[in-house]
Amino acid sequence: MIALKSDVEIEKMRQANGIVAEVLQNMREWVVPGVTTAELDEKAEALIRDRGAIPSFKGYPPGSAYPFPGAICASVNEELVHGIPSPRVLKEGDIITVDVGTIFDGYHGDAAVTLPVGEVSQEAEDLMAVTEGALEAGIAAAQAGGHSGDISSSIQTYVEQRGYKVVREYTGHGIGREMHEDPQVPNHGKPGHGVLLRQGMTIALEPMVLISNPRVRVLDDHWTVVSRNGKLTAHFERTIAITEGEADVLSRW
Repeated sequence: MIALKSDVEIEKMRQANGIVAEVLQNMREWVVPGVTTAELDEKAEALIRDRGAIPSFKGYPPGSAYPFPGAICASVNEELVHGIPSPRVLKEGDIITVDVGTIFDGYHGDAAVTLPVGEVSQEAEDLMAVTEGALEAGIAAAQAGGHSGDISSSIQTYVEQRGYKVVREYTGHGIGREMHEDPQVPNHGKPGHGVLLRQGMTIALEPMVLISNPRVRVLDDHWTVVSRNGKLTAHFERTIAITEGEADVLSRW
């Protein structure tokens, strides 16, 4: 069942997402050659807790044999999503996706951004630009009275018209009191299909884009998802609320 959020609940989610946005904004300064992904994780967790929030990824899912160990997902180069923070040192020319989740006053925030490490290749710049553009296309399509397929199709079309691929195995999702709620919102689909979008729905949209081949695999750490062809990947995410007009982006900065 899809939970429609009241104005009060959406404002609580805006606070949770505001903390996420603050972390990601700081990442633009923290992500430099020579830093480790573990150091980024430590900085993020300290800021989240200083704001009175909880890092929602840490220990997720409860009771799992392999709970996620970090406060952030730190996915480098060919790592698409769910990269585990580690002593890995970032080097000039890398790109890194930082995905951040928080719980504040019982509500979740979730967003991600792919960032350059120093000067990067034109291939990396183009990939990041297309992925961010796909996110904006999805947000523009998210309007009450439409369907989730309108969002999915807008993302897929934007990406594929530019020669890139969207992942099939991982999707955007509803969010609120839980990190993952209904509906699922894939990055591919048909206009007019899927769930009817209604005012008060809150969704995390997250285009995940690959070069030339959409196939992925999960590493032996049970979390990190990488491109099978070893090429660069990118991932952008924002949490939005569906309104009667343009979507309300709760994690914009």
